Amino acid sequence: MSQHSRRDVLKTGGLAAATVVVSLEKAGGRAVAAPDVPSLAHPRRVADVTLSVNGSNHRLPALEARVTLLDALREQAGLTGTKKGCDRGECGACTVLIDGRRVKSCLTLAVMQEGRSITTIEGLSPGDELHPVQEAFVRRDAFQCGICTPGQIMSAVACIEEGHTGSDDEIREWMSGNLCRCSCYPNIVDAVADAARAVHS
Repeated sequence: MSQHSRRDVLKTGGLAAATVVVSLEKAGGRAVAAPDVPSLAHPRRVADVTLSVNGSNHRLPALEARVTLLDALREQAGLTGTKKGCDRGECGACTVLIDGRRVKSCLTLAVMQEGRSITTIEGLSPGDELHPVQEAFVRRDAFQCGICTPGQIMSAVACIEEGHTGSDDEIREWMSGNLCRCSCYPNIVDAVADAARAVHS
């Protein structure tokens, strides 16, 4: 389990905000520094955060508590397969699997994922061998610009594992959290259906 709970992270930010408010009130509305809490004026740094990604441990020293899993993967661990699209949890381009469940990594704090198993597009299949979902996306031409493709594929893998591929409408519903600006939706649905048949055959 993570050593850094959501409550701890939020309490740090909340205490810093409260300190600023109290300081302003004491000064009659004038902005003044809070000399007794200099450490709260800056983002808290958490040493020795280790993430298990694709079966390997990635040690991320001095990682700020506010860093998202998306930024930690791309900028700290060097795994750039996970894409930054909207950075607001709306497009799904940053989807990864955490303990087998799909998660939008731009909305997830990296420090809270210690002790969990993270899978990105790079770790979906060993070596040069493609995962059935990847094969289906290539065969069905289910991408154009490719920005959304890693997130689409990771979400499709989870969708199949969850058993939500009984019909095209069901696939559309359970893949609706992943947007494709190139509008390859019919091909994506066909690819997910093909991959589901291959996985369960």
